[in-house]
Parts: sequence; C-alpha cells; structure tokens
Amino acid sequence: MLIEFKDYLTFENIYFWSNIGILPFWLMIILIPNSRLTQILVNSVIIPLILSSAYVFVFYQAILMDESFFEIFKIYFNLENLYTVFATESFLLVFWLHFLAINIFVGSWVSRDGIKYNMPRISLSIILIIIFFTGPLGIILHWIIRIFYARKLGFHD
Repeated sequence: MLIEFKDYLTFENIYFWSNIGILPFWLMIILIPNSRLTQILVNSVIIPLILSSAYVFVFYQAILMDESFFEIFKIYFNLENLYTVFATESFLLVFWLHFLAINIFVGSWVSRDGIKYNMPRISLSIILIIIFFTGPLGIILHWIIRIFYARKLGFHD
C-alpha cells in the first residue's frame, strides 16, 4: 500500500493537490477568519507542516534522481541561472511549495492583524485575494490601509 501511495506522489500530483488543497484554507481566512476551525487549521503550524513535508519529499526525490542541489545557489548570481534552475521540475516544485507556505503564512498574519485593528472585512478580503495572487503587492496595500486603522506605523508588530 505504501508503494502504491509513493507511486501516486508524482511531482505533477503534488503540484495539483497542493494547489487544490490550499484553496479551502484561503477561503477560511477570507470568509470565516474568526471561527474556531480557522484558528485550529490555518492560524497554526498545520498547513506549513503539510507543505514542508511535501517540500522535503520533493527534495528527497530530487536527490534520488541525482539532481545537484548545489546548483540552486547559482540563482543568486544572474537571471540566466534562475531560468536554468526553474527549468528543472523538482526545483520548480520546491520553489512553488515554498511560495504556497509563505503566502498562507502571510495571509493568516494579515487576517489576524486586520481583525486586531478592526479593518473592514471587504477591504481585508480584497487584500487577502491580492496576497493570494501577488504576495508583496498585497502586503504593501495592507500596510498602507493599516496605518489608518492602527493610527501608528510599527515595524515590529
């Protein structure tokens, strides 16, 4: 049974299920941020642990395929190296899982922060949707709007 499960865990299936699997949690953050279920599932370490497990599995599979993970450090030197690394399916999937984990973490934080400062649900929902698609743009928008509700600008909240 474990062998069948391992055979099912192709890079394509991990990519598909991580994308489908993250959507309910984003919907929970947007639609029911104060519910106990959201607090347990999204505002805890559960989702990052699941994504991290997939990350480690993909990393392990790449090692078994003799892909050199030292090549990944070349991405910091120029764009051509970044393009080359992303042409490798395992590296691309590792980066995508990384993106999903960081994005859900940021979305959860923004949601809790918006509730803390009584930001309107509609503006917070729009910000969260923007974070889902383009993380940094949503963070900037959140900070700009947050200033008016927090009445302060703190860099260590």
